[in-house]
Amino acid sequence: MQAFVFKLGLTLLGLAMVNQANAVTTVTGQISASLILTSSCQVNGVGGSTGLNFGALNFGTTNSLFTEMDAQVLQGGGGTLSILCSSGTSPILKIASGSNDGKSTGGGRALYDGVANYVPYDFYTDSAHTQLLAINGVINLALSTGVAQSVNLYGKAVGKAGLPAGTYTDTVSVQLTF
Repeated sequence: MQAFVFKLGLTLLGLAMVNQANAVTTVTGQISASLILTSSCQVNGVGGSTGLNFGALNFGTTNSLFTEMDAQVLQGGGGTLSILCSSGTSPILKIASGSNDGKSTGGGRALYDGVANYVPYDFYTDSAHTQLLAINGVINLALSTGVAQSVNLYGKAVGKAGLPAGTYTDTVSVQLTF
């Protein structure tokens, strides 16, 4: 019996040693996390780098004998042009060339009917049309705080004798630098 107890004791001791060898071990360390943010802007609530819609200058409908039509650049939802840029950036809006610049007397830009007729017009930074924005003119926006800025941009088209009825259009390039 004593031999049996001795063997049992040795077996239990061996099991205890095996259990200690298989005991849970804890190690520690860390995970590195990082994020790189680049400056960006949204135009009328949409981000991107090309093909953005800066809005429309719609002079509406009138008769071909008009003398002057006024309009404001509005985004699709009807609000003013909206620029939202990363905090700390200084956005600059450049109203560059149009498809028909210089093709009609009475304005730097021109709306074209697709045949041979032009209606002169220009952009202004004020509703009274006293602050002309020349071709390639720039609008310096305030230092961005991460809140959208409204940009008021106006247009004035000037009628002239002999204009036939039709739809007159132009496409103007715009650049936003920040």
